[in-house]
Amino acid sequence: MPHECEHHHRRGAFFGAGRHAFHGRGMRFGPGNRARRGDIQIAVLALLDESAMHGYQIIQELAERSNGAWTPSPGSVYPTLQLLEDQGLVVSEQVAGKRVFSLTDEGKARADALPDKQPWTGQAREADTERGLREAFMSLAGATTQVARAGSPEQIGRSVEVLNEARRQMYSMLAGDV
Repeated sequence: MPHECEHHHRRGAFFGAGRHAFHGRGMRFGPGNRARRGDIQIAVLALLDESAMHGYQIIQELAERSNGAWTPSPGSVYPTLQLLEDQGLVVSEQVAGKRVFSLTDEGKARADALPDKQPWTGQAREADTERGLREAFMSLAGATTQVARAGSPEQIGRSVEVLNEARRQMYSMLAGDV
């Protein structure tokens, strides 16, 4: 027998029982930990401008400096390092069995010209904003669950109206009407 929460998740149910009544599995708020195209190159150049690093160090540094909001995958870091090497902006050497990357003179000049020396701070700010949205949504989901469980038919009907109006207002806001 599947766990109750798993059963509700498969059925797509919004309401469940106990503290597992609502879960956000599969839900995504905003851009999450995905960076915009080009951000990874800027971040790699900015980090290598501070010191030589291997790929895993770059991933760790970005996660730490963004307070966990941005953890690029090896599938984005290593191809970026290869591209920067192909462009003559970084060089690599084997150090203690690891491929360590450092900036060339051209790479240093490119890093010095970066408009944003800390692109990871934007990722952290976005995550804080998303966290607020997620917390507000989860609070609303909790209140909705309580109305569904304990509300009168009139209260449930009014709640549907409130939720539909909130949805309309959010779409209107996105369309620039508000």
